Amino acid sequence: MPVHPDLEPIAFLLGRWEGAGVGGYPTIESFNFGQEIEFGHNGKPFLTYVSRTWLLDQDGNRVKPLATESGYWRAQPDRQLEVLLAHPTGVVEIYVGEVVFHKIDLQTDVVARTTTAKEYTAGRRLYGLVKGNLMWAYDMAAMGRPLTSHMSAELKKVG
Repeated sequence: MPVHPDLEPIAFLLGRWEGAGVGGYPTIESFNFGQEIEFGHNGKPFLTYVSRTWLLDQDGNRVKPLATESGYWRAQPDRQLEVLLAHPTGVVEIYVGEVVFHKIDLQTDVVARTTTAKEYTAGRRLYGLVKGNLMWAYDMAAMGRPLTSHMSAELKKVG
């Protein structure tokens, strides 16, 4: 099925990506994680998105599941982008941003939480294609802290 023409600026994301990264925050210990992201499409003007992460031990073995999120990436005119994400921890986010070549810069526009979700108020995500690999970094504002580096990873396309 052909990719919708509106998706041209973000079509480089399509496929399955796997790799590893590092995480930390002032309120938790640093950790290493593995990740799998899949971007798909059905011919309409959005990408489907699913991300799964798991804790890695010092030898790179999977220890336990970590975060998962799913949603939609909606390309807009003038290389603008809207991203809608849902988390099973009771958080829903809407990001807005722009695409410049193979670099994506996103900031939260809306964060909604259930009464049982941990305090989380804002996020910023950077994605970029570097030498064929998808690299990303995520800053978050949570637990009374301002936007602070939380996670980053480098992923290779596998499908």
